[in-house]
Amino acid sequence: MKQLSVPVTALVLAVAGSASAQTPTTNPMPDGSRDMYAGLGAVSRPRYEGADSRVVRALPVLQVQWSNGVFISGMTTGMHLSDRPTVEYGPLLSVHPDRDEAGAGNEVGATAWAFPSVMPAQRAGSARLTGMRDIRTRVEGGAFLNYYLAPEWRLTSSVLYGAGNDRDGARMELGVQRLAIEVAPHHAVSFSAGVTLANSAYNRAYFGVSESEALSSGNPAYRPDGGLKDVRVGARWNWALSPSWLLTTQIQAILLTDDARHSPLVERSTNVTVSTAFAYRF
Repeated sequence: MKQLSVPVTALVLAVAGSASAQTPTTNPMPDGSRDMYAGLGAVSRPRYEGADSRVVRALPVLQVQWSNGVFISGMTTGMHLSDRPTVEYGPLLSVHPDRDEAGAGNEVGATAWAFPSVMPAQRAGSARLTGMRDIRTRVEGGAFLNYYLAPEWRLTSSVLYGAGNDRDGARMELGVQRLAIEVAPHHAVSFSAGVTLANSAYNRAYFGVSESEALSSGNPAYRPDGGLKDVRVGARWNWALSPSWLLTTQIQAILLTDDARHSPLVERSTNVTVSTAFAYRF
């Protein structure tokens, strides 16, 4: 059995509508076993990164960990390779959703599947994206490395490559997490903060406007460079309704910065995502 030190109550149930590739904490369990959460809720999030309009969608939640270190968390999968209790690392795969004139597309777990919006007045696409080239769903590959300053404090990092139509967009996420704090019996809260760095190919794909797109969309041509893309903070509240049932709620605020913030596609530089879901532990 892998010698892992973090209790199951500290698992990261990725529920917020962000692009973050969150990795669950390691989980001690007998060989050949697995720990699984599945559920359903709702998420309210910006239509796309930098949008002023919002969508409300159904939110399927899925997180699974196996004793061999393999995990699935929403649209992210990977494997814990370390046997050290203070270090986590391993390979990572993540699905980056598509984007069309209506905004961001299919997501699950850390985000949401593309069920129709329950707000009919918001079904139309954003004027900023009208005439812009659609961005296809892409599978990103990379790795993660986390380090525990203390049992409750974790530094996180991940690198993913392959976003955008040309599959050359790369991003690095650096963060810090304060894991579950019991504020009352059966109630725990956790907090996180971090930054995202993106290369120029990523920023051009999601925030740039080519010459041809400028003609078709009416947006001014814009060619951003790489650098700091955003700064984010978040909080999560888990309510253990029973040994098997969990109500998990999360809020996350993201502030776009530098070249991403100055994109003509950005209507609002600060975006907030709120989600809540019931999850059953199998």
